[in-house]
Amino acid sequence: QVQLVESGGGLVQAGGSLRLSCAASGRTFGGYHMGWFRQAPGKEREFVAGISWSGGDTYYGNSVKGRFTISRDNAKNTVDLQMNSLKPEDTAVYYCAAKRMMWRVPLQAAEYDYWGQGTQVTVSS
Repeated sequence: QVQLVESGGGLVQAGGSLRLSCAASGRTFGGYHMGWFRQAPGKEREFVAGISWSGGDTYYGNSVKGRFTISRDNAKNTVDLQMNSLKPEDTAVYYCAAKRMMWRVPLQAAEYDYWGQGTQVTVSS
């Protein structure tokens, strides 16, 4: 069992930055791939970024490539999402997710085993 708690959301102006953090419980955090997803009102949950259990492989959704960076610290059981050059279209609830280690990092929400409660990010124009 893994419990995930996100933090760091808030209101920011377009062009600004935010850093989201996800704290995971359990001693086997290193055995999980981690992902960040987002969901805006009336839209499906969207893949934002994913990172392998070791941190050696990272993946990004097309809409955030070059602006967002995912990282993890297995000693601290945390995974972060640094968001730069934020746009109003980045406004959404952001969720952290965990997937038991497999041969690849999942890009689909349905493949993840555990989810956090989400944190709101609002980007004003």
